[in-house]
Amino acid sequence: MVQPIIHDTLFLQRRAERCGREGSLTEEEKQVGTDLLDTLSANRERCVGLAANMIGKNLAQGAYEAEEGCLSLDGTRKTARYRKITVVYRDRDFQERKQDFTGFPAQIIQHECDHLDGILI
Repeated sequence: MVQPIIHDTLFLQRRAERCGREGSLTEEEKQVGTDLLDTLSANRERCVGLAANMIGKNLAQGAYEAEEGCLSLDGTRKTARYRKITVVYRDRDFQERKQDFTGFPAQIIQHECDHLDGILI
């Protein structure tokens, strides 16, 4: 289901809670993943990524300055990003995956991981 975009900066600065604590996702957690995909699809003309608790930690190298916008904030802001990251994450079936990302996809993932840590651009 398409969900509304949150604009409350106090809410957005909270660190995300971890899901899948027992090695699998609850039905509610699976629904969150579906909702994120639906919401991303509904906003595809003005959005390239949404934060999801399913995104894991990353390893980074090659910092550069980027300028980004966000559905939750007005305007754009400068921020530091890395050209190449390695992400360990769990897919929709809660299977662990590891993948390298470069360029714009790496930038998007870093932006969404910042959301999970309560960091705003």
